[in-house]
Amino acid sequence: PTDPDSGSNPTDDQDIDILEDLADDPTFEEVSSALAALNDDETLDLVALAWIGRGDYTSEDWDEAREQAREIPMKDRPRYLLGTPLLGDFLEDGLSELGYSCEDYEIERL
Repeated sequence: PTDPDSGSNPTDDQDIDILEDLADDPTFEEVSSALAALNDDETLDLVALAWIGRGDYTSEDWDEAREQAREIPMKDRPRYLLGTPLLGDFLEDGLSELGYSCEDYEIERL
């Protein structure tokens, strides 16, 4: 692949190159590996959280969302999550709906 703006740096182009769809995408591999390492409860939580963030459920429907997520076989949940457009936004919105903030996490760690 070629980058027409190869003279820029990640700060200038807002790390847009990380979003390219390449066969050997290291970001995809990293996230895929992290999801595959999660246990059953953790993957259920992520699917339910994404659904809450997407607006399919509310925070009060947490148990129902987790039960519905159980219909996706555990081995398929990482692929399901990776195939969800805007997954990061949905997870962040879901956390917000549940009363958590990614900003609090970032401040302490970045």
